[in-house]
Amino acid sequence: MSMDIGIFDSGIGGLTLLHQAMVLMPREDFLFYADTDHVPYGTKTREQVTAYVDEVIRFMIAHDCKAVVIACNTATAVAAEQMRSRYTQIPIIGIEPAVKPAVAESEGRRVLVVATPLTVHEKRLQKLVERVDDDHLVDLLELPGLVEFAERGEFVSERVTSYLQEKLSGYALDRYGELVLGCTHFNYFKDTFRALLPPRIHMIDGSLGTVRQLMRVLDVRHELRESAAGDGVEWEKHKNDICVRYYESGREITDAAKLATIRRLHGRLEQMRKIV
Repeated sequence: MSMDIGIFDSGIGGLTLLHQAMVLMPREDFLFYADTDHVPYGTKTREQVTAYVDEVIRFMIAHDCKAVVIACNTATAVAAEQMRSRYTQIPIIGIEPAVKPAVAESEGRRVLVVATPLTVHEKRLQKLVERVDDDHLVDLLELPGLVEFAERGEFVSERVTSYLQEKLSGYALDRYGELVLGCTHFNYFKDTFRALLPPRIHMIDGSLGTVRQLMRVLDVRHELRESAAGDGVEWEKHKNDICVRYYESGREITDAAKLATIRRLHGRLEQMRKIV
């Protein structure tokens, strides 16, 4: 029996990272867990999020996953270190905002990091910014409304555009070079961000770096299957053969309508993956 790679988030945001993993690792099998009973994590307390994450990781271990990826910036910030200490029998990889590469690529221009309230206020992100932002280029912006839009499946609308226009109105965007998408839910809105931002602003998120780290960890453990080079060619050839089991808060998704919705979300994410 093949062992799955477990990937989880509070909702559909983690599909962003799953989709990137499927593109780079089309010969692996996956278990995706959306904790829909507790979405969103970003407005919960640290104690609540830690308890949710603990429950999910125990589920992944019980289902013989060979690795767990926390596809949620908030959950990573709050609970990743504690979970790694508690569950040493399995590698746990967490996503975090791509602040370091954004600062490196900004060429001295400002960097705007958008995330959930809990991620913004967690010490993990603040320490990351302090470590890499010697020139004080980074600004943090909370966008909790985008998670709610995403969970409703509302990706392109006047309300989404108005919400982002209002939130971005206080920033002189022509001074910025990078926008860091610090929540996996935010990737669904890259087309709207692109329409609102000056052309020179580059969008970046942590999914690609997280999947590459996952591949390195599995390779060291001799558990990485032969994978593609990551250019999307293998994905196009094998996407219909990739085995993914989908769960929502522990309940396997077998309903045809829900699975069709997930396929549509993957289609959107493939479009968004090509927008930078």
